[in-house]
Amino acid sequence: MRWLLALLTCSVCAQTVDLAIVNAHIYTGDPAHPVVSSIAVSGGKIVSVEQPVIKARTTVDARGATIIPGLIDSHTHMQGLGDSLENIDLRGITSEAQAVAIVHDAVKDHKPGEWIRGRAWDQNLFEDKQFPTKEALSKAAPDNPVALTRVDGHALWVNQKALDLADVNGSTPDPPGGKIIRTANGQPAGVLVDRAQGLVSAKIPKPTAEQVERRLARAAKECARLGMTSVHDAGVTPADLDAYRTLIKQNRLPVRVNAMIGGIGPLWEEYKKRGPEIGSFLTVRSIKLYADGALGSRGAALLAPYADDPNNVGLLITDEPTIRQVAIDAVAKGFQVATHAIGDRGNRTVLNAYAAALKGPNDKRFRIEHAQVIAPEDFAKFKEYSIIASMQPTHATSDMAWAGTRLGPERVKGAYAWQTLIKLGVKFASGSDFPVENPNPIWGFYSAIARQDHAGMPAAGWFPDQRLTREEALASWTKGGAYAAFEEKSKGVLAPGMLADFIFLSADIMKIPEAEVWKVHVTKTILNGEIVYSE
Repeated sequence: MRWLLALLTCSVCAQTVDLAIVNAHIYTGDPAHPVVSSIAVSGGKIVSVEQPVIKARTTVDARGATIIPGLIDSHTHMQGLGDSLENIDLRGITSEAQAVAIVHDAVKDHKPGEWIRGRAWDQNLFEDKQFPTKEALSKAAPDNPVALTRVDGHALWVNQKALDLADVNGSTPDPPGGKIIRTANGQPAGVLVDRAQGLVSAKIPKPTAEQVERRLARAAKECARLGMTSVHDAGVTPADLDAYRTLIKQNRLPVRVNAMIGGIGPLWEEYKKRGPEIGSFLTVRSIKLYADGALGSRGAALLAPYADDPNNVGLLITDEPTIRQVAIDAVAKGFQVATHAIGDRGNRTVLNAYAAALKGPNDKRFRIEHAQVIAPEDFAKFKEYSIIASMQPTHATSDMAWAGTRLGPERVKGAYAWQTLIKLGVKFASGSDFPVENPNPIWGFYSAIARQDHAGMPAAGWFPDQRLTREEALASWTKGGAYAAFEEKSKGVLAPGMLADFIFLSADIMKIPEAEVWKVHVTKTILNGEIVYSE
């Protein structure tokens, strides 16, 4: 082996590489060389680590900076992020009145009849914890239809103008998988949950191809700034794919995209005929389904009623036979299935549907997105059927203030249970679900290791036995995401032959005090051996 290593070293020394990084503190993720001080890149790939390089077209002295593999967000909504950057941001508001005031200010920038749109309100931050209503919103914008999406994307707050345009009134029935929140006399109160959102959202003008392209470009630029070199876009349309291809041709996509087909429909039928699309910057080999709604809007499907709403067990958006058939088709055609499931009934529905198609251990890499609340007897099914848990650490720290109220003291023990799954040997991939959560993956890393908010609360961490170690957290944002996309042979670690995707950090997240981790930022992002972001 020594002679082989010497031969390889001489080979690297003899060639001129494109890029050499020296004097760095590099966490490779490779057990053979876990921490190194230098890395060499040619042709968009790593050619060596911790070996002397005689010639390099570009040499960067890192001056001791920390470098880690490029981060992979395994659950994103790219157009949603780009769209949110263009519309009203209601994240963190603490009252209905605050949101209404923001909408009132926005009216002056919109012509009468134009839609006013926004995102990220959360009634759990309001003093009364109640859903907002249409009355104040209608007074603030009487001549503009208003549609404000809840932080989780599973409820829509609208004014009377929007309801009128959609012809939604007291006689409108709840659609399957959806719920119209109503007043005591049966009239729409102003909030539409899950599939009921479509009653109004269908009336919002569809974005043009130019708008889709602009939003995706803007989102991709933000991802590069935050240190993401790959994202899994959870539910794309044909327009999204067209825009991605245009951006790639124009060399304007600074992030690699693993795109999930957005549910059953013409695009899924097209891909079943043509087969998976595998590329360096765009891959399409999975389909995204929704089993249920969200916990915050009480749409997550539960096996027993909500602790704080005893007449409600949530909403099952897609039934087990439908998920099972998609799973069977996917296995036959070489596709992966990724299904949103939050409640314990939602998760059980998906696990049972997958089991019928997968039969037992396999390498199909089916995924459950979120996997937030799992019944104790269902954890083992993830391992039994080789199902990946694609989870979002910041969901736990965003929801921890009220999750116990929704679920009760016993059922909450099966929620956001990362270590329970990892100890069973379940493959784990981290993401953010942006724009539901802030897209910053360093915040997600912090949530994973601390299970605290940025003020360090609760003091010991929320269910601290479920925290990840720093090594586990980093792996979930790198190796885990690569594995979840069948890409572990090309990304997720920094080793010879792997893609040259890595980032420079302002501090060492593997060593600094835990409370300081969320403050760390990215100083450079390298994709394919090229700098795509530098502060």
